[in-house]
Amino acid sequence: MVKAVDGVSFELGKGEAISLVGESGSGKTTLAKTILRLYEPTDGTLIFNGKDITHLNAKNLMWYRKTVQLVQQDPFGSLPYFLTIREILEEPLRIHKIGDERSRDELVYKALENVRLLPAEDFLPKYPHMISGGQAQRVAIARALILQPELIVADEPVSMLDASVRVEILMLLRELQENRKISFIYVTHDLSTSRYFSDKIFIMYAGHIVEKAATLEILREPLHPYTIALFEAIPDPDPSNVRRRRKTPVGEPPSLLDPPLGCRFHPRCPHAKDICRKKEPPEVEVSKLHTVKCWLFAQEDSEGGA
Repeated sequence: MVKAVDGVSFELGKGEAISLVGESGSGKTTLAKTILRLYEPTDGTLIFNGKDITHLNAKNLMWYRKTVQLVQQDPFGSLPYFLTIREILEEPLRIHKIGDERSRDELVYKALENVRLLPAEDFLPKYPHMISGGQAQRVAIARALILQPELIVADEPVSMLDASVRVEILMLLRELQENRKISFIYVTHDLSTSRYFSDKIFIMYAGHIVEKAATLEILREPLHPYTIALFEAIPDPDPSNVRRRRKTPVGEPPSLLDPPLGCRFHPRCPHAKDICRKKEPPEVEVSKLHTVKCWLFAQEDSEGGA
């Protein structure tokens, strides 16, 4: 039995953007796909707009498929190579029986304009291989927006793009999110990009959320040793600086086939105590905007509990 996501709980407000940050294998993509109901939850509850969608079948999920959209990591892998841009953007409208041919054309033009692919008529007859990676990701974003969703899950949406294009795409997503009051879940391994996009940052490690905080709060004062290690791993953009010795943790994330007892980060943690090896830490509210799962911030009782 592998618990890829274990004991994760959070709320996402309307129009709010959060980032799920962690190394490969931390469970963030599994969590995202479970929220999208691409994976069937094995435990727990998913509530969307007051409705329990945890175990709805495909027929009863049609409204949810329209309301919640996905932007994938690989734009070329997510766009059908045998369809034109026009056909790609029309497809979700046809599936959900929205409009007639004329009104669909208007929606397709508007979608391309919203993601700044101009003039739109130049892109409509093209196939995905005829445009750049950044343009392809804009088409993928347009396809996600065309149904006017309330929530978009963006899974590493800029990791396969050139560095010069990444900030453009993130800023576009942020602008659309703010203007349309769309909720966003941004999945990434790159803590440095999440600061441009999210209101809150959730740090995942080995299936657990180990720290949750408002973006400015976690940038000002990261608390969990793993979060601090992620900050240490961010490259220094100033080549004139003398490179300081980075205190990155040794070792690799644990196998979820046989996770360590206690805190799952303790084999790599420079601050590990005896209780860290025996008992999982509770979630501690350090401030109104900041919680952390770490024995450095939890109060132990006389029996070694919390």
